[in-house]
Amino acid sequence: MTSTSNNVDRHDANDSSSRSLSTVLQNLSVRVNEGLDNAAIEQRRERYGENRLQEFKQRSAWQIAIAQFKSPIIALLAVAAVLSFIFKEWIEGIAVILAILLNAIIGFFTEIKAVRSMESLQQLSKTETKVRREGTVREISAEELVPGDIVILDGGDLIAADLRLSKASKLQIDESALTGESVPVSKITEALESDLALADKRNMAFKGTAVTRGTGEGVVVATGMNTELGHISSLTAEAKEEVTPLEKRLDSLGKRLIWITLAIAILVAIAGTIGGRDLFLMVETAIALSVAAVPEGLPIVATVALARGMWRMAKRNAIINRLSAVETLGATSIICTDKTGTLTENRMSASKVALDSGTVDISGESQTRGKFSREGNCIDPNTNTVLRQLLEVSVLCNNAVLPQNNTEDKPVGDPTEVALLAMGAKAGLNRDRLIQQQANVREEAFDSDTRIMATFHQRSGKYRVAVKGAPESVLLACTHYSTSEGVRDMNRESHQSWQAKCDRLAKSGLRILAIAQKTVDSDVAEPYKDLTLLGVVGLLDPPRQDVKQALKACHDAGIRAIMVTGDQPVTARNIGLAVGLTTESEAEAELGKALKSLDELSQQEHERLRQIPIFARVSPEQKLNLISLHQEAGSIVAMTGDGVNDAPALKKADIGVAMGKRGTQVAKEAADMVLQDDAFSSIIAAIEQGRSIFSNIRKFTLYLLSGNVGEIIAVAVVSLIDAPLPLLPLQILFLNAVNDVFPALALGVGEGNPNIMQHPPRDSKESILTKKHWWAIALYGLLIATTTLGAFALALITFKFAESKAVTISFLTLAFGRLWHVFNMREAGTGLIDNEITTNPYIWGALLICTGLLLSAVYLPGLSDALQTVNPGLDGWGIAIAMSFIPVTVGQIAKLIQKWVVPQM
Repeated sequence: MTSTSNNVDRHDANDSSSRSLSTVLQNLSVRVNEGLDNAAIEQRRERYGENRLQEFKQRSAWQIAIAQFKSPIIALLAVAAVLSFIFKEWIEGIAVILAILLNAIIGFFTEIKAVRSMESLQQLSKTETKVRREGTVREISAEELVPGDIVILDGGDLIAADLRLSKASKLQIDESALTGESVPVSKITEALESDLALADKRNMAFKGTAVTRGTGEGVVVATGMNTELGHISSLTAEAKEEVTPLEKRLDSLGKRLIWITLAIAILVAIAGTIGGRDLFLMVETAIALSVAAVPEGLPIVATVALARGMWRMAKRNAIINRLSAVETLGATSIICTDKTGTLTENRMSASKVALDSGTVDISGESQTRGKFSREGNCIDPNTNTVLRQLLEVSVLCNNAVLPQNNTEDKPVGDPTEVALLAMGAKAGLNRDRLIQQQANVREEAFDSDTRIMATFHQRSGKYRVAVKGAPESVLLACTHYSTSEGVRDMNRESHQSWQAKCDRLAKSGLRILAIAQKTVDSDVAEPYKDLTLLGVVGLLDPPRQDVKQALKACHDAGIRAIMVTGDQPVTARNIGLAVGLTTESEAEAELGKALKSLDELSQQEHERLRQIPIFARVSPEQKLNLISLHQEAGSIVAMTGDGVNDAPALKKADIGVAMGKRGTQVAKEAADMVLQDDAFSSIIAAIEQGRSIFSNIRKFTLYLLSGNVGEIIAVAVVSLIDAPLPLLPLQILFLNAVNDVFPALALGVGEGNPNIMQHPPRDSKESILTKKHWWAIALYGLLIATTTLGAFALALITFKFAESKAVTISFLTLAFGRLWHVFNMREAGTGLIDNEITTNPYIWGALLICTGLLLSAVYLPGLSDALQTVNPGLDGWGIAIAMSFIPVTVGQIAKLIQKWVVPQM
């Protein structure tokens, strides 16, 4: 599309606020009740393209390749190559260059695969929007919107294009991302004057803003770069690459090691030169030691470990929005979870209706087919006046859409409203036909504070007000109630009777909604006053089958689960009992009003509230107070949420978890993680992966550093005495640049310890390497160095082998010793034979590859010449293999002692 056409389109969109709605619709050739047809959609998509601001810019292959040559280690190797050519050591110079290229190739292919994996994960969570096309409401990807589409808005929606509003019921939109205005803007539908500032265009809804309250509809007037957001380019800057705190700490560790090792290398070079060794040999050895000490594979393996872990989470329906969440997940100690859809299946169905005359049971052969019965006898709902009115109100006061003609389309809308529509359909009620008979002229959108909703419908010159909501809210607004004999006054006694009916439904684990109505003369009348109660609907949402097991795993892992719901206390407690979250002996569910700000609570109240497993009737502000309450005690808190009002809590929590199925787009944007199946068990699976990722990174860091310390000790000790070096510079480079990478990668992508959820969460402030791990690195390094030097001494002094053969033996001892050392990375409490290392297939693959590389280093002409290795013979191989098993043998004995002796101390 040319720039001229872009300007014309933007001009038309800008004028939309000052034009009447009918003019805007006429210009876009669309009718509000029908929407666009398929032909118009294709034509407009061809003209305007997809509704996106800018393509996500991936790191190119060239950028990843060039990055392999930017590390200080490569600079050191380049210096070594230059020095080799200066001293006319052509073979060694070429060998160093090959080592640089080989290291870069391995790094490139491992990193590009990991980077592409993480980039593709970002595409798994896309913004959806509701539109009316060809007379049917459906959900589509926001990228598919075209000018002229009729978009339906609900609280929590992210607005995906610029809209001219056609309907607005208590509609408020947060436009702070666009205008900087922090207070949500109330919207209208009337035409405004021209040339208004962006913030004053109250009949428009702009891309990138969010619906905070109410409902509405609008016609798309601009998409993609033609929107106001595209024009000012507030979000079009290229996204910066995210670096996790874990990766930062690894990078910092590597840089610190560089300076420490440079100092050691310089001292070794000076000492060796003073001792009469060849200057070039000592300089090259110093550079090789510098390379040996710094585990350059750390950033690459960390990236691979994160990518692999995130993919495992994605397979378990947990999509990570922020990489930093991966590290925090493993330290989670409190999970504040919603009830509906997380602990329950979110397959809402109306199962009971409490009327004044008794309770009616509803069965369901399918979503829209079922039977109504009382005390086991089938009844016709259309012959019971009160039941019929209740069903009509349930259908009228509703924004959901059922699929037509038993198609395979999914219902659109809130699960509770879908269940009410399905209940009406079982009685033969169709919302579209009812709306034709009783036109919807006004809607009071559901308010999370009042927990009530109303719609006005024109009928016989008057207006029928249809109301549904939380029983306590609706009952307070009711002055009458319907019976089979007529309408009666709601007095104290009848109010208590209805409250008892509500309690009985709630105690059976049902979610309850009160249904009421009234008739008024004007559509501007107060909707929540002088209502007539029709009855109470009990909605069944059975507990998920896997929740009990997930809660047990949660308990075993030292993680507390707390139910935080807006539902009735009785309903919440019964679901808590059903899933094993609480017991009969524990107190009743605590009301959310107890969660005051921390400075209003005594220390005793702090302690008491921290022990409560279930909170009911909780408001968004009270969720914030609950998070603060536990964070104050040092807990790492995960909080689930799905509504627009949950966004502050999701941001405040250490891990914000949004629901992928029923969650609003605002909640998903605010969250660190999105659950595609809304299941509690997926949170536990994600925490397990978070722990495994951290554990894997710790293992390969420990593995690389302990092996490198062994090399440094072995070479440093010998360089200070009058003895040949046990390892040559190129041999050290070969081991570090090639041989160590594969076992480290295998450790990084392993599934982790199967018993990792049998331990309490780690301290969130705990370093990758604690004091205990640094001691392990030093002792393992000393053990590896000792066996390497021992093998060298045996070959050179005891068996009086030639120096070249002795050096080959010490090289092989160190190489295989470091390979077997990977088995020392198992957890102390795991089995000797069956553990996370031995069951990791990548470990065995790495050992096989590295063994082949080591055989090539000895027997492959050219490579063996460059490394100055010779055939060690059977006796040499015997020494090398026998000595290489000492570190792993000692390590395993130490772990057995740790397993059996330490717990008894």
